[in-house]
Amino acid sequence: MARNATPRIVSVASCTVRVPLDNVTSFATRTVSARDYALVKLTTDDGVAGIGFCYGGSKAGRLVTIAVRELLAPLLVGQDPLGVEGLWQRMYQKALLQGRVGAVMRAISILDTAIWDRNARAAGLPLHKYLGAAHLDRVPAYASGGYYLEGKTPERLGDEMASYVAKGFKAVKMKVGRLSPAEEEKRIAAARKAVGPDVLLMLDANNAWSDLPTALRYMQRYEPYDPYWIEEPFGPDDIENHARLAERTKVIVATGEIEAGRWRFLDLLRQRAAQILQTDACVCGGITEFRKIAATADSFNVTLCPHWFHDLHVHLVAATPNCRFVEFFPDDQVLNFRRLVDRQLACKDGELMLPTEPGLGFGFDAKAVERWALDPWAETR
Repeated sequence: MARNATPRIVSVASCTVRVPLDNVTSFATRTVSARDYALVKLTTDDGVAGIGFCYGGSKAGRLVTIAVRELLAPLLVGQDPLGVEGLWQRMYQKALLQGRVGAVMRAISILDTAIWDRNARAAGLPLHKYLGAAHLDRVPAYASGGYYLEGKTPERLGDEMASYVAKGFKAVKMKVGRLSPAEEEKRIAAARKAVGPDVLLMLDANNAWSDLPTALRYMQRYEPYDPYWIEEPFGPDDIENHARLAERTKVIVATGEIEAGRWRFLDLLRQRAAQILQTDACVCGGITEFRKIAATADSFNVTLCPHWFHDLHVHLVAATPNCRFVEFFPDDQVLNFRRLVDRQLACKDGELMLPTEPGLGFGFDAKAVERWALDPWAETR
């Protein structure tokens, strides 16, 4: 192909995989034994390919893949991948009736990510540099864990949190909200004792509470242990209670990991319902939408700490001045997407080293994908 020829998208391949957890794992309100991931590979006529991915839930992850195959991929074939904003608008408009959040927006997200990845690879640049880096070497991370497992005592939880600090992490996160206030206080007390007074301790409630009095009852137990934030205290649609809690506790309220679209995040910001947004580029509408949300948050002087998928968000934190931390999973026990990729991020003293390879800097492990695929790769041409 001639050097100045316009590239065109020639195919979009997609599949769904279900990766079982080694141990059944619980959150405040649900229990998970496997995770479904939707994967895409987008290829242009110059032979350059980009990838995208998202968590599709513990069941019915095929919904995302169906949206890719039947609704969105046909719009992209034959198009110039450099027309990122226009392609995003076309996908969003096409999906208005099927869903502006949830599985369909996740499908938009992974296709948008694949386009950005392809373009960065074509330019020969790591994604964070292609986006315009604020950090060039490494970015801060916090170690995410502290899940509920059968037989896991507060002491064992403390040992887990201490193991992250021993690896150099200056911030750690644990789950809360499943047990009684007194039982949760024992867990948090053990974690705080184990990590010491200077390490940031984040608490993740995973939508545990449905009313303000219950939330306040728990927070009164939590506050003496100096948590850095309380994450997702209520359901994502209950913005008003997020705002009320933020007024009544000294702990920072963080949320937004399953929120989609800049307009919903604007509601959170206007109502002062969160001082930290946990925008997930695999959920919110992709990298294109993530950047709009981050810029809007910056105008409100609000920080972003993206949710999940450190392999992607390491680039976005590096390219976004008002992003503070990458959420990092030190092992593959919960974020078992790690088993599907051919390269792992390097971590040093609690910071993630930025990839130097073009694009995202990794690919899918073909053998792992084949092992856990619910359906074979299918191409839209």
